[in-house]
Amino acid sequence: MIYKNILVEQVERMGIIKINRPEVRNALDNQTLTEISQALETLEIDDGVGVIVFTGNGEKSFAAGADISQLREKQSLDALIPGMSGVYRRIENCNKATIAAINGFALGGGCELAMACDIRIAAYRAKLGLPELNLSIIPGAGGTQRLARIVGKGRALDMILTGEMLSAKQAEEIGLISRAVPSDELWQAVKDKAGKILAKGPLAIKMAKLVINRGLDTDMESALIIEKLAQAVLFGSHDKNEGAQAFLEKRKASFIGK
Repeated sequence: MIYKNILVEQVERMGIIKINRPEVRNALDNQTLTEISQALETLEIDDGVGVIVFTGNGEKSFAAGADISQLREKQSLDALIPGMSGVYRRIENCNKATIAAINGFALGGGCELAMACDIRIAAYRAKLGLPELNLSIIPGAGGTQRLARIVGKGRALDMILTGEMLSAKQAEEIGLISRAVPSDELWQAVKDKAGKILAKGPLAIKMAKLVINRGLDTDMESALIIEKLAQAVLFGSHDKNEGAQAFLEKRKASFIGK
């Protein structure tokens, strides 16, 4: 598929979606969001891809939020369309592990994109923030909910109400990102993290994500039932038998995702 606003490539078993609008700091317009959704769908069904990485082209921005020229035209009912929020929900529920390689500014919708990913790794030069209140709107693509779940209510309110940007190190300190690294080490850090994930059973990865995401949205008893049901599926899988046998034989497991 030919894309206008993103670049899609595969490096070993990593599928990479790179926002390619450096002239506008990789702002997320409707076309870009549509292309991200299409690329995600393609990579998700590709058996040769085990981890999906999101990043931005250039050295300045991961994604600097929504395209303000389009935002200016929004009307009340537009907020009820899935749009950016729907794309990010798809990323969150992707059946493969996702990593945000934050190479620069991740603001507004860009920060929300990063939060929709399972793991976030940022270069030292990166800045993260949700400045929507400066435009008299709120983070509307899951930002209010995901941020509070990731860093807690108090810190989420502080970030959203002030609109302050955090450095990568500050974001690491509050748990918004997993790790901050020197800019020239970002991709190696992402590859190392992806490598650890790719060594695991793909069905177990899918189930772990499902249990955690659904469990957070329900009470403890229901969440534990979801966990038990997911474990029951895994206990009956080929990969569970392979993983146990490989451990006993002191060899590397060969998982097939079944």
